[in-house]
Formats: sequence, C-alpha cells, structure tokens
Amino acid sequence: MTRIKCCGMTRIEDALLAAELGADAIGVVLTAHSKRQVSLQQARTIVEAMPPFVTTVALCMDDEASFVQEVIDVVRPSMLQFHGSESDEWCKQFGQPYLKAIAMGEGAAALYQLRDHPHAAALLLDGHGLGEAGGSGKSFDWSLMPRDLRQPLILAGGLNAANVATAIRVARPWAVDVSSGIESAAGIKDADKMREFIAAVRSV
Repeated sequence: MTRIKCCGMTRIEDALLAAELGADAIGVVLTAHSKRQVSLQQARTIVEAMPPFVTTVALCMDDEASFVQEVIDVVRPSMLQFHGSESDEWCKQFGQPYLKAIAMGEGAAALYQLRDHPHAAALLLDGHGLGEAGGSGKSFDWSLMPRDLRQPLILAGGLNAANVATAIRVARPWAVDVSSGIESAAGIKDADKMREFIAAVRSV
C-alpha cells in the first residue's frame, strides 16, 4: 500500500482532516524559504493535535543547526525533512530520523544525488530545481524513479487527484507527498481536494 504524506499544514483543522481521511503523515514547514512557513509555536500546536500513529514531519531548508535543534526541542516532530543542500553528515548530527529531498528539476542529471544520503530514513524526489523550495507544483519524469536503492523513495511534485494514480503505477514509490495539489491557496488545504487525492491513492 502506498503511504501518504500531506505537507505544508498551517491549520489544525486541515491536519486533523488529513489524519481522519487516512493520511499516514503530515508535514509542517519551518523554513523562511517557503510561503507555507509556520512559527515554531504554530507547528507545535499542530503536531500536538495529531492522533496516535500519524507521523509528524518538520521541514527545514539550509537553516542553521541551532534553529534545527530548536525545532526538535519546541515542535517535537516524529521526523525531520531537509530540503536544501544539506550533506548526509550534517543531517545526521541531530540524532533524529530524517527525510532528504532530492531536487529532480534537472531530470536524470539529478540522480547522482540519490546515493549521497545513506543515513536518511527515506529519499523524497521532488520536481523543483536546485535551490528552490518544495511545494512548487512542478512534476518530473516519474519513470526516472530507480528501483535498486536500499532506502524507501517518496514521490512529490505536481501531484493531485487526477494524476496520482498514474504516477504511482509508473514510479512505484513507497509513499507520495502532496502539498499544492490539495490546496485552495498556499497553506490552506481544500477538504474536497484532500479527500479526492487520498481516495485516488487508495484506489491503486
């Protein structure tokens, strides 16, 4: 079964609905690089509202180590997600499970990065370009998803209810990650879009 992460949560009610509909994880964005950024206290409030067995993920991007530590201490997420140029050594210093995003905007040329993060719990392949924040709504060639990596792969970028079933059949990811595809505006989730997206994933 393909797992589902709904990212870019800014409101408790959206995160709770995602959990109620069957999302396996929700994400909160802490980096100033994103238009979906929430404060540490907002993120903590959302994380604390989540029911058992829903993984909470805090996203950072090329932030100072001291800030990431503050995220861990204040927000207390289940996992971290690093979306920038962070090295494997840098990411693992916090002693927390983490996801590492790979910018697939370059297409096949970006695949060399996939073996650079052996300590990541999973790799998230997103459609944005190098140096860009996620949540751009850009997709990439799903057939580029490799099948020979030890780590689970998460597919992100430009996914919505209309294309996610095809994306899963082509890419065969361990999980999918959606943000803009379930929104009415940046950071504001649309209940119908979220419901349709999760139903489409479960139909595959």
